[in-house]
Amino acid sequence: MVGLTSAAGLVGFLSEPDTELQVFALRKLNDEINSLWTEVAGSVGEIEALYEDEAFPERELAALVAAKVYYNLQEYNESMVFALGAGKLFNLDNEGEFEDTIISKCVDTYIALSAMFNPAAPASTANQAPPQLTTAFPSTSNGATSTSAGLASPTTPFSQSTLPSRSLLSRQDSSTTFDPSLPGGGNAGVPGAHPSPLILQRGIQKQLHTVIEQLFERCYKEGRYYQVVGIAIEARNLEKLRQAILRASDDQAKKRSVPREDSVDIGKDLMEYVLEICMGVVQERGLRNEILRLILDLLNDIPAPEYFSIAKCIVYLNESTMASDLLRRLVNKADPKLLAVAYQIAFDMYDNSTQEFLKKVRSNLPSASPPASENIGVAETVGDNGQEPESQPLLEEPNTTGGIVTSINGASEKLESSSPEEQKAFDSIGEILQGTKTIELDLEFLYRNNRTDKNILNKIKDSLEARNSIFHTAVSLANAFMHAGTTNDRFFRDNLEWLGKAVNWSKFTATAALGVIHRGNLGQGQKLLEPYLPKDRIEGTNTGSAYSQGGSLYALGLIYANHEALALDLIRGHFKKATEEVVQHGGALGLGVAGMATGDQGIYEDLRSVLYADSALNGEAVGIAMGLIMLGTGNFQALEDMIQYAHETQHEKIVRGLALGMALIMYGRQETADELVNGLLDDPDPILRYGGIQTLALAYCGTGSNKAVRKLLHVAVSDVSDDVRRIAVMSLGFILFRKPNSVPRMVELLSESYNPHVRYGAAMALGISCAGTGLDEAIDLLEPMIKDPTDFVRQGALISLSMIMVQQNEAMNPKVGTIRKTLQKAIGDRHEDAMTKFGSAVSLGIIDAGGRNCTISLQTQTGNLNMAGIVGMAVFTQYWYWFPLTHFLSLSFSPTSVIALDQDLEVPSFKFHSATRPSLFDYPPEQEAKVEDAPEKVKTAVLSTTAQAKRRAQKKEKQQRRESMDIDHTPTTPKVGSNEDKMDTDEPALKADGEKPESADKEVEDSKTTSPPEGLRKKMEKEKVGCELENMSRVLPAQLKFISFPDGRYEPVKKPTGGVVLVIDNRPTEPKSLMELKARKNIKAAAAPQTLQDRINDVYNLENNRAGAGSLGTGGAAAGAGVLNAMDEGGEGVEEADVPREFEYHSDNEGEE
Repeated sequence: MVGLTSAAGLVGFLSEPDTELQVFALRKLNDEINSLWTEVAGSVGEIEALYEDEAFPERELAALVAAKVYYNLQEYNESMVFALGAGKLFNLDNEGEFEDTIISKCVDTYIALSAMFNPAAPASTANQAPPQLTTAFPSTSNGATSTSAGLASPTTPFSQSTLPSRSLLSRQDSSTTFDPSLPGGGNAGVPGAHPSPLILQRGIQKQLHTVIEQLFERCYKEGRYYQVVGIAIEARNLEKLRQAILRASDDQAKKRSVPREDSVDIGKDLMEYVLEICMGVVQERGLRNEILRLILDLLNDIPAPEYFSIAKCIVYLNESTMASDLLRRLVNKADPKLLAVAYQIAFDMYDNSTQEFLKKVRSNLPSASPPASENIGVAETVGDNGQEPESQPLLEEPNTTGGIVTSINGASEKLESSSPEEQKAFDSIGEILQGTKTIELDLEFLYRNNRTDKNILNKIKDSLEARNSIFHTAVSLANAFMHAGTTNDRFFRDNLEWLGKAVNWSKFTATAALGVIHRGNLGQGQKLLEPYLPKDRIEGTNTGSAYSQGGSLYALGLIYANHEALALDLIRGHFKKATEEVVQHGGALGLGVAGMATGDQGIYEDLRSVLYADSALNGEAVGIAMGLIMLGTGNFQALEDMIQYAHETQHEKIVRGLALGMALIMYGRQETADELVNGLLDDPDPILRYGGIQTLALAYCGTGSNKAVRKLLHVAVSDVSDDVRRIAVMSLGFILFRKPNSVPRMVELLSESYNPHVRYGAAMALGISCAGTGLDEAIDLLEPMIKDPTDFVRQGALISLSMIMVQQNEAMNPKVGTIRKTLQKAIGDRHEDAMTKFGSAVSLGIIDAGGRNCTISLQTQTGNLNMAGIVGMAVFTQYWYWFPLTHFLSLSFSPTSVIALDQDLEVPSFKFHSATRPSLFDYPPEQEAKVEDAPEKVKTAVLSTTAQAKRRAQKKEKQQRRESMDIDHTPTTPKVGSNEDKMDTDEPALKADGEKPESADKEVEDSKTTSPPEGLRKKMEKEKVGCELENMSRVLPAQLKFISFPDGRYEPVKKPTGGVVLVIDNRPTEPKSLMELKARKNIKAAAAPQTLQDRINDVYNLENNRAGAGSLGTGGAAAGAGVLNAMDEGGEGVEEADVPREFEYHSDNEGEE
């Protein structure tokens, strides 16, 4: 049947008084509306009148026709209202664009309505900052300090409160990230996302909820629980979230009654999904904590609780009492498997928690004796004045009287007595929570698998002039990063002459490098640094260089980084005794690193007293250290002190240190930091605006917050200070490091900015966010920046490339070989600028970090924020102003390993399986030592006239021989440009001087576009898929999904996520083979001799005695002590030379008189 071509007749029927004609017209129009809607649109009012007429029998049909007309007119709100009025005639099961669009609008409206009736709740009243910072910032002209302050500084051309319509901040947000703090949930600002007045006026909420319930029921039947969970979270409807999780568990229970081989644990996967959404997408802390508490309540109610998910929620909520109760319950069940689960949870807690949280958990566990760190400079829970301190730990929530807290805290009282087995387990858990076990295992892994390429390090040293302090510092940093955590300090021992050229701050940096190399060497750290540490000054004796003493305190802090128990008191004692500013500088940095996030009020006051001395040299370090001690606490009193002094002091270095310190205090505080951020950005001082951007970056790090990104982008293109614009672009990397794929697209235009500071910031943002990923889009943006006309942009591009390419081989990314050659070429290029050479040297250390066994990661292997890594990266970026801060990058180095422990916390010797080709994740090949032969071949150039005469004679003799033969000789034409007297040199000699033949350049260019080398490709094709790996082997993050434990004896308690994995011994009666921990060997520290010559003699005697011993760290630190402790020329304590006497001038006329 041919369809209708005109709707004129049907439209006419709508005005007829006969009801049957009207119903007939509506039915016909409903069938043909998609082709006739243009004619019907003018009469839509009549259709609406029929819908509103309660006496009309087909009101729902009229509503459906009106909905389709409005749909074609793209009036989706009106269309949704009438579709809901259509009742059962609107069929959700029909597949079509109209139904899909209306369903989508219904979901958006449901979310907006729910968000309206469930407003955002604050995380807690305790976590909120006081109403205003009284000493903070001058008010703007209209008296507001926080409304428009965050948009721009008062010195920018865009400082007015109302921004231009085309500005970045006024554009609609098209991102899919959910920000529930805004009205309408994740669709805030999107046209049509807010609840239409028609919904409320016409009273069709009931129909809307009916449609949503039908939609949810259909999702349940089809097993699409994830969609229901997403809608419930976005709508803030926790009851629907609870219903979805329980429904999934019930369906899973029903399916278990029917055995299936491919059955998947839906409840477990759904819980992990909710946790991932909660921490990665939800940006409001109050809602997040409510969801976590709901999940925790549900997890405790199920018969077989998922302990690892419970532990995740507890860590997120920062509930130390609940954590200790969970561990106690697992131990008390006396089940070997649950004991292994308890150990695994303890390891995960150490990786994901602060020192303050771990100390509280340890204190709540049963113990035979007080913990070793009980009396070591730890923050008290009550302030000096007897009142509760202002600071609140990160994500801390007060215990509520809800069901989940009381259900777990019911056993909060310590057990009166424990069996010996239980007490042993509690002691082991306490040791794990203290971190000593994890640190010891990581140290052993890095020591065993050290694959540092010494040829690269030697080339860096030979290519850079050691008497230039910036180059000496660069070599020290490269050595530190390459050997980070490996305890291999042999480079210092083998290059004492080079080490002796260090002066002043180069000596400080070289000494601090020992802390990076021996990081985690808790047993011998103090012995190693004993010759360097400050000593009591005795008249007539040389106590050593103040620079090496300050560097040793910094190194001590790096060795015990984020581990207060063993060295904090020692560093604090030296810091309080110190009178030299350099020693105070190193002591402050060491205190900050070792006491990170302890919130220790005593240490804070010690630092503040030194700050008030108003010394520019140590003031910057003290400001940073104050922020590190109070990391993430949001301590209001500390912020007030720092803001006030930042406005009083005249030293820029102190203001810069305080600005970073304030940012560290607000780490992870999110919206709580908004007032401080707005106030700092409103300050006329560019250094404080710089600090405001850092505060924003650290407060919202890893959240992907649209609000933070918009503010950063606006400041990046509007602020008048280059420094502020640079840090604004760079901070994008901190906000978005969990979404590395989005960063290259965001900074693409900024990387081509006319301003070199913005280009540098874009390069560093790529390096921070894409570190360790080998992301091709980021590399494509950075490669042109290597040839940037500005030296510091080239430096940033090289450093970022090394951060992205860390632990990449040519099988994973074919460009890594070319990038390594580029880094080495920049060092050997005589025409390259010093800043670029510095960057390339540091880059070569980063790309081979930790003996090629570490990656750079700002999140833990379980997906949480890596607090130490983020803080280390944030302070590292300040190397722009102060090179010694570069060592902080080592805090971001994360070992990539799988270390299996059994229930006895011993390391069994066995193999696990990797279902990949061995070469896919193999170490990069070591560099061939061709460079060493090049200088010798230069000597083959013959410059003497005797040798030239000899060559001519030989040539003449050959010519005579040819002429004497009875063969016609065709004369040869000499080559154009040939010179018989040309100096004889070998071809490689030209390459040694940095010159390359044209073909070599062509090869490098071609290699950029090629896939893996032909030889590697053929090797991979021949390789068998699958290989066996020894326990304590390197396993890259991308390789973890291919790891399995086919050996039936050892079974992991959870899916390996890298790091320590507890395994259950299924055959405990059989003898087991254990791995020997080689890194436990003792180191004998050398006492500091009195004179430099005695020190050097003792060092060489020590080397002769230890030759071939192969023990850990055989004298590298001890050997360097004699050199680094030597006083610098013109250093402290050296008597000044006498002033030369005045010259007597005699004139020519004097003799005549």
